[in-house]
Amino acid sequence: MGTRDDFLAAARVAAALLREPAVAEAWDGPSALPEFSVGGLAGHLGFQIAGLAALLAEPPGDEEPVSLLDHYGRSSWLGAGPDAEINVRIRGGGERAAQGGPEALAARVDAALAELSAGLPAAAERPVPLRLWGAWSLMLDDLLVTRMLELVVHADDLAVSAGVPEPVFPDEAVATVVGLLARLAVRRHGPVAVVRALSRAERAPATIAAL
Repeated sequence: MGTRDDFLAAARVAAALLREPAVAEAWDGPSALPEFSVGGLAGHLGFQIAGLAALLAEPPGDEEPVSLLDHYGRSSWLGAGPDAEINVRIRGGGERAAQGGPEALAARVDAALAELSAGLPAAAERPVPLRLWGAWSLMLDDLLVTRMLELVVHADDLAVSAGVPEPVFPDEAVATVVGLLARLAVRRHGPVAVVRALSRAERAPATIAAL
């Protein structure tokens, strides 16, 4: 499977989680993430699918394409606290997406997933402008890797918040996400810290969190 198939497979897992009755039952309560309701977190998870469909419908621009690591280096949310402006904006977007309730969100996500399933496999590899983040773009397949990371990480957050088992993602998607997280962790903490955390419990640092 390639990146596009891996993304679509991961998106189907996340879309199924959004239809879990326990998610709807916990909708208005607090999530596992600070200051995020369960519904808002579900909205943020769904945005990784529905928002992608909208993003790909935009005309291409002249923004500079950057690498995956450069993208994260430029992203102001990475390492920012819960009260940082960018995280307040992200939570606000999730809460707005949740306003129609769990069924409406799941229906929008399912419709976007059907659209992506039909068009994404044969779509041309091209720069996709990321105007919500800044004045740069990512190549389409790199953009899908970033969305897989969001799906895998936030699906776990949502499952914990709703008290359901964590969803099982395809091995290929998990390998891609873990690989990206490892690269980000090395950049943040250095290679020695990451190697020790993965191989030497007695010398492991307190954290090698990538995000």
